[in-house]
Amino acid sequence: MMVWEEICLLFISWQTNNKYLSFYIFVLTCKTSNLTTLKSFYTYLFTLIIVCNCTAQYYIRGAVKDEQGQPLHNVNLMLLSDKLLYHSGTAGDFGINATALTDTLSIDLDGYQSQVIPIKTSDYQNIIMKALPSNSINRKPQLISVTTDPKQSSKYRWHIDDDSHFSVIENMPVNAAAFPNTGFSLNINKETYSDIHRYISTQSTVPPDDIRVEELLNYFNLNYQAPEKDDAFKITSQLSDCPWNPADQLLYLNINAKKINLDKVPPCNLVFLIDASASMDLPNRLSLVKGAFQLLVKNLRAIDTVSIVTYGGTVREWLKPTCGSEKQKLLQSIEQITPDGETPGSDAIKMGYKVATRSFIKNGNNRIILATDGDFNVGVTSEKALEDLILQQRETGIVLSCLDVGSGDPRDSTLKVLAKKGNGNYYYLDNILTAEQVLMTEMTKDIFTVAKNVSLNIHFNSDVIKEYRLIGFDNAKNAINDSASALKSEDIGSGNSTMAIFEIASTNKKTATDSLHNMLANISLTYTLIDSKQQQTLQYNCINNYAAFNTMSKDLQFATAVVLFGMKLRGSTYVANTDWKVIESIAKFSYQPNNYLQSDFMKTITDAKKIYSKK
Repeated sequence: MMVWEEICLLFISWQTNNKYLSFYIFVLTCKTSNLTTLKSFYTYLFTLIIVCNCTAQYYIRGAVKDEQGQPLHNVNLMLLSDKLLYHSGTAGDFGINATALTDTLSIDLDGYQSQVIPIKTSDYQNIIMKALPSNSINRKPQLISVTTDPKQSSKYRWHIDDDSHFSVIENMPVNAAAFPNTGFSLNINKETYSDIHRYISTQSTVPPDDIRVEELLNYFNLNYQAPEKDDAFKITSQLSDCPWNPADQLLYLNINAKKINLDKVPPCNLVFLIDASASMDLPNRLSLVKGAFQLLVKNLRAIDTVSIVTYGGTVREWLKPTCGSEKQKLLQSIEQITPDGETPGSDAIKMGYKVATRSFIKNGNNRIILATDGDFNVGVTSEKALEDLILQQRETGIVLSCLDVGSGDPRDSTLKVLAKKGNGNYYYLDNILTAEQVLMTEMTKDIFTVAKNVSLNIHFNSDVIKEYRLIGFDNAKNAINDSASALKSEDIGSGNSTMAIFEIASTNKKTATDSLHNMLANISLTYTLIDSKQQQTLQYNCINNYAAFNTMSKDLQFATAVVLFGMKLRGSTYVANTDWKVIESIAKFSYQPNNYLQSDFMKTITDAKKIYSKK
């Protein structure tokens, strides 16, 4: 046997830990080689081992599953040795190249307990992840509304064709005798109006699945009535006529959250993450962002802290943490920002979290407010990679909200997704008046939370109500079809008014007592106060307090025009024969001319009518 062949065999046996083969080759070498050759042999062998030890490649294989044995895909995996991020595949499996026989692997997935484990590359890694109790429900499909039988043992099932091209299914009329219980999430998202506004302003029709009627309605925060001094919520109701169906009536519900005394609110740690790239150098982009943040600065308190991170070509900490009382310094710093360079959005988000973490306030409001046109063109740019980046940071308690100032195509949902993954909200700004509404009003409601895990259940009196249909609060098709779907709960901010409207049909029965006939439904509102772990319940009785449509509150009349407009854009079968003139007439009679949002809505109706009439 030649010496070089012996070297190769010995190295292979050493790499595979085959001690018997190594010993056999060693003896064979001694028999077949003279001393000089043997010395050369081991010199070469020693050099070969050193070189190969430096360049050796190992392969880590394994799979990640939950406690039920179901594979988990897109799990974040990171080796301590190289700090690179890997992901598990659709079957939960993964394969990672490594440079050492042993290493340490960190495993992380939103909604599950993170792990850091030592590994040996020669072993197959069977990893089991445990769901976090607080987040386990979020792993299931989420329902915006749900209808059940009297014992709440079975859900009302929608009849949906498998070939339906709609991903959001409109609520149907429900038989109150069979299914008197219905519940819905107090949806505080308000993206729909911004989306509609952008489509209509570009002379385009709005995709039906982009229209959530309850978001459109609650954008206007109508009919707010403050709760009593010590109460977190106040519920009001009103019964009136249905303009598009004279045979039915409308039941309006208002759930009003108290306004928090800002003097008693915990301090804020805010990071203004401002896109100052070249693409922002357009009217109503960077100038609008600067104006919006300057509005917010004027409302800051001395206990609040602001940091500014900008990105345009490079990412930099433009302003270190500054007290809210130093308003002139903050305003001047914002004004001096100028646009230039590319858009390294992912690096900017990392820097934003780094700055927010450094000035983190325990039990405070820690929030990054990202303002951009959404044009991420340097670094991590894919929506999935950006999501993963934010999910890694979400458990820190730092919230990410997004201000969109001209991402162009309304179908571009990147910023919406980022805000959702960051536990924050998304807003579209198209002018300074909208910015004032968002920064001075809406964001205040989002930052200062009154209660969490808020949901509502209503039990209809089937002796009086024959059928009911919840307008809006429609569910996604995949959530309806999944038997494990759970009702989504929401956090409600200071001064929020959430409205829901039911279209109801009366039984026209004569009941034994006037009091029974007077009772339409019973409401249960469940919630947990922000500084408590104990769930509370507020009970409210909806009585028959009928008022003719033209005599009730203007806010409720305007709300009717808003939901009618939303259903018309969606192509709802329930208003198919309703003319645009009806919507215009109700809105014109009830809107407040000095209210910018309501005046703007009037213009949107006029513009939409032209577009949809052509269609």
